[in-house]
Amino acid sequence: MLTIAAFIITIGILVTIHEYGHYQVAKWCGVKVLRFSIGFGKPLFRTTLGQDKTEFVLALIPLGGYVKMLDESVIAQDSEQKTNPIISYTEQELSRAFNRQSVWKRIAIVAAGPIANLLLAILIYWGLFVSGVTVMRPVIGGVTDNTAVVTAQLKTGDLIKKIDGSVVESWQDVRWILLKKSLSTITKESAEKTSEALPLLAKLDIINADNEEKIVNIDVSGVDKNDLERDVLEQLGFIQYQPKILPIIGEVTQKSVAERGGLKAGDKIITVNKSAVTDWDSFVKVVRANPIQVISVEYERQLAGVIQRQTIFITPEKLQEHGKTIGRIGAAAKIDLVKAQADLDKLLVEVNYSPFRALTMALDKTWDTSTFSLKMLGKMLTGQMSFKGISGPATIASYAGQSADLGLKVFLGFLATISISIGVLNLLPIPVLDGGHLLYYMVEIFKGSPVSDRVMEFGQRLGFGVLGLLMSVAIFNDITRFATAFTG
Repeated sequence: MLTIAAFIITIGILVTIHEYGHYQVAKWCGVKVLRFSIGFGKPLFRTTLGQDKTEFVLALIPLGGYVKMLDESVIAQDSEQKTNPIISYTEQELSRAFNRQSVWKRIAIVAAGPIANLLLAILIYWGLFVSGVTVMRPVIGGVTDNTAVVTAQLKTGDLIKKIDGSVVESWQDVRWILLKKSLSTITKESAEKTSEALPLLAKLDIINADNEEKIVNIDVSGVDKNDLERDVLEQLGFIQYQPKILPIIGEVTQKSVAERGGLKAGDKIITVNKSAVTDWDSFVKVVRANPIQVISVEYERQLAGVIQRQTIFITPEKLQEHGKTIGRIGAAAKIDLVKAQADLDKLLVEVNYSPFRALTMALDKTWDTSTFSLKMLGKMLTGQMSFKGISGPATIASYAGQSADLGLKVFLGFLATISISIGVLNLLPIPVLDGGHLLYYMVEIFKGSPVSDRVMEFGQRLGFGVLGLLMSVAIFNDITRFATAFTG
């Protein structure tokens, strides 16, 4: 229910803002607006407001909306198809028709929708930056063997301060900068100097556990550009710092490997494969690395005030996770919530900014996200990335529900990101989208006359074909993601 509600709220807000952009600029330009509709299909609610008697409609299918303006070509088409009774307009009213406006006014009206989405993102980011956000400081909690982090000699306890000269204050900052870096390309001049693959290095300014400053370079060229749903930090080998959890079992799943092996809640793990265990993560690491392999587990159990030590041999079952086979025994840790919260508080920091600084950051964030989206799309079209990165309504709904579950600020951040995506998508020069109409108007400026009806009709068919293809890819990706998650 939360996912459905969050999805409807997300789409409702974004569509309303987009269409309101068209509506308001049309009013400013003197164009008569006939209908403002949120959703398609059967109207659930309708009312008429204003001197122009604009009809405001809330329709059944909440996957879009539209603003219908007075337009002579639409009147003629409706009359020919007899979809509406023939309505007569006075010459004064026809002077307010969309098609009679100057090309610059038409450009402003069409561009207003996507711009409204981008402005919404700026406003949301500004509000978040001013009110303050709680983030986790980028302290390295561990490194994964045979990864770029190990090669760069980064160690547990290192605090990342800057990446390529940009200050980072959270793991979100680190993730975003390294993701963008991984999608950049080697310059042509550098590539011509060697026939070998060149590393793609990001420079990290570090303060280590001994409070010493150092600079390291990490190679991000190994990030899989066709699997960007997998965390870039995980791919590079970063393990975020977490409060230390003692290796004490808090819960055992029924009929699991752990239960069949005799483990119970309260047992303290001492060794695994004869190696000492000091925290829960080190125990989990061995279990995950040994699917369908026998491992020895030595543990302590207190019975009637007497501590007994025993050793058992168990075989972790295999499980697929992000394309890798890992082991699992079905046991969860016992967590001291008070101590864990105290440790966590040391890692959390509240970050907020002055209104002016927040505005510049909001503008930068919106611009950065917009250009990043275009770069990713460009790489998909040139074959440098697969189309797996395109998400459909099911994935968006899932993310909407997850972000809403994490709190209002997380949900607002998600809303801003999707608003940018909608704004950028609508500005693409694809017929039937706002960007396609803007392309026609650019041609009209240079040509000196509107694009012919024949070209418009061909463009409309082409646009629907492209959008249909994109939607098919998005839905296919949705089905693949959920099928993988279900079978995994």
